[in-house]
Amino acid sequence: MAYELTRTERIHYKRVQDAAFQAGEEAVTNLKTALALAGLTLPSLCNDGPVAGHGFVRLGGCNAAFANQLAEIITAGAGARAGVGACSLQSRP
Repeated sequence: MAYELTRTERIHYKRVQDAAFQAGEEAVTNLKTALALAGLTLPSLCNDGPVAGHGFVRLGGCNAAFANQLAEIITAGAGARAGVGACSLQSRP
């Protein structure tokens, strides 16, 4: 017999999944913006929805935290390459 989640557990699970999906959306936006600064695009870059309670960005496969770190690095590199001060993207835990 399968365990059925309580109403409280279902609400908590939905909130975790929603937050993970939103983290993925933000990571995709950050990475697209950073790639654009470097003159690069990844046509298949997209939010792949929550995976194990974390945002998941499809670009060959990485989690939202890695995508945000990559976005910060690309943004800093593009700013340095252009000879202007690099702006920082806010990363979210």
